[in-house]
Amino acid sequence: MARILVTRRLPDGGLGPLAGQDHEIVGPKDDDTPYSTDELCSHAARCDGIVSLLTDRIDAAVLDAGAGGGRLRVVANVAVGYDNIDVRAAHERGIVVCNTPGVLDDTTADTAFLLILAAARLASTAEADLRDGHWHGWGVTQYLGHDVHGATLGIVGYGRIGRAVAARAEGFGMRVVHHARRPTGAAGFVADLDEVLSMSDIVSLHTPGGAETHHLVDARRLALMKPTAVLVNTARGTVVDEVALADALHGGRLFAAGLDVYEREPVIEPRLLSAPRTVLLPHIGSASQATRTRMATMATGAVVAVLAGETPANVVTPA
Repeated sequence: MARILVTRRLPDGGLGPLAGQDHEIVGPKDDDTPYSTDELCSHAARCDGIVSLLTDRIDAAVLDAGAGGGRLRVVANVAVGYDNIDVRAAHERGIVVCNTPGVLDDTTADTAFLLILAAARLASTAEADLRDGHWHGWGVTQYLGHDVHGATLGIVGYGRIGRAVAARAEGFGMRVVHHARRPTGAAGFVADLDEVLSMSDIVSLHTPGGAETHHLVDARRLALMKPTAVLVNTARGTVVDEVALADALHGGRLFAAGLDVYEREPVIEPRLLSAPRTVLLPHIGSASQATRTRMATMATGAVVAVLAGETPANVVTPA
């Protein structure tokens, strides 16, 4: 009998592929809190598969424990990103890593556009004033945001989600340019990231996490953006220097920002919490019932496939 660790509670139906299988499911905790590294190591030594989330750090120590126990064969991340897993270490130990690409593209793109609209039109600020009793009637100079239609949208990272955001922007009559590490062959490609930042009215980030993109948007690059511009991040929190962003917002050097991801989740940079014209969401990018369920079933299905000696399509290989 195979033993599978499920680190966190999954949406209803997320364990569907495991139904009827001769597998023992371990976890999650009753209070659905993340496992510590020591707890993950203990479970990895006794499990054949792990279904993990971005909140789980599956590092070399955990993988060593799994390899040492002689059982761990697969780690499936319920996310398209996998920077919480040491993929190279897993590969070296013969442990398969899988993710959930494709299923969350449109839902995350919807969230990015929600942030684009809310930040540019000051919707969060206006709603807070209304709820707090600070709105005393219509005025012609109140809550003057910037139009989204006709604006130039700069997309940084042009994978599936970035392209889905571009498709939505076309419906708003936006001019779309994009930057990626390699030429895309698509219209609107700009090789120089600095040029994209300086020419765009709205910048939406869609790059992977990791060392290569850590603080990709730092103080120098924020200074290149128009003071009327909006920055949106639904990628990884580490892509943006949060302290520099807070400085730019408090100093009036950037009009607005919309964020769904943060450097040290769930800890938020305090000066972002107090920054003007800032829309902050608690990492809800893929949070629809249908999408999160599809993500879970893709991950659990990958575990079933690997343990059956098959190779699922969503295997991650070292860069």
